Amino acid sequence: MGTGHSPRETLAIAALKSVNWVSRASGRGAGTVAGGRVGLKIAPRLLQSLARERSIIVVSGTNGKTTTTALCAAGWGGPVTTNATGANMPAGHVAALAGSTSKHVVLEVDEAWLGDVVRATRPRVVVLLNLSRDQLDRANEVRQMSERWRACLGSKDAADVVVVANANDPLVAYAALDAKNVRWCDVPTAWTGDAQSCPRCTLALTHSERSWSCTCGLAKPTEITTYVNGELSVGPQRVALALSIPGKFNRGNAALAATALNEVGVRLADSVKAMADVTGVAGRYTVRSWSNRQMRLLLAKNPAGFDALLSTVAPDSTTVWVAINANIADGRDPSWLYDVAFERLAGHLVCCLGSRRLDLATRLDYAGVDYRIVDDLSELPATPEPVTLLANYTAFQEWMKMSKPC
Repeated sequence: MGTGHSPRETLAIAALKSVNWVSRASGRGAGTVAGGRVGLKIAPRLLQSLARERSIIVVSGTNGKTTTTALCAAGWGGPVTTNATGANMPAGHVAALAGSTSKHVVLEVDEAWLGDVVRATRPRVVVLLNLSRDQLDRANEVRQMSERWRACLGSKDAADVVVVANANDPLVAYAALDAKNVRWCDVPTAWTGDAQSCPRCTLALTHSERSWSCTCGLAKPTEITTYVNGELSVGPQRVALALSIPGKFNRGNAALAATALNEVGVRLADSVKAMADVTGVAGRYTVRSWSNRQMRLLLAKNPAGFDALLSTVAPDSTTVWVAINANIADGRDPSWLYDVAFERLAGHLVCCLGSRRLDLATRLDYAGVDYRIVDDLSELPATPEPVTLLANYTAFQEWMKMSKPC
């Protein structure tokens, strides 16, 4: 970690580590957030201090933060400091930085905290994935988030930052317009439901298969430095892109990660080779067992996430399980279910799980999809092949606790 801590900061780091040790030892948590909060209470500038003399990549967006962070860490190679538990606010960041001495750092950052973290850590690279609605009861206005990102990235605090931005998301492109150094990435981005009107003038955007534009002049950037079409190109470097985790969206995440790593000196061939060894991320995409059944566990917490993951469901008649909760971490409002194209599950039997299984069943009924409401998990059918289980945030956590790796 950085050197030259003040006595107050040294005390804060010691208190942070002690609180997190107690949290883990008592089984009350992963030992990240609680200690981080204590450390910041004692030394409010602890994040700045811990970030000194480190090479930092920051990753933010509505979907794909954890996966892209993991791909960056794997692609960098060697010891990399990262908030692998997903604690993506400053309390989690200071815990991660205090717990490792590595100079290489990749931090997943909540969208709302990006400006504060950029100002505190002065990262070398900021990766912008996407912006869409999430947790509708408190974070539904993505245009405001885009404006906040733009104000941060166009400020003097970010003058030396390289921004790696998804050119296919109009809200991300608008946010990065005033950044001094941008590497635009042409990556698969199917979801445009939250960017139907121009973030600059509010007129309707024109969308085509690989582009978007507005009559006011705002349009998809044309100076694309990275693209995915079976292979990945960054400047003069070009390599085949093959991952162990599924989906076009993850190839996009890998493209953004590789572009960021190129900015800190990692050759494209080296980063892509290392990222290919990532087979799961915090349980996502892995096959797990529960009650003599096997399932492929996928996290989908909003319409954009479901849109991406539904494309990975095999087009056959296999059973699919979907678990939906509406706890605080999920957002209390489940009306977003009506923006998910569940019609794509036609031909499957969908088992409806979670506290909002009736809401899910109603949506599937409107979609004309065959479903079964499961009030008791013992009623879940046994299948010879692994089933696909799509779960939103707290439901995913519940199934991770109930199941075990195969």
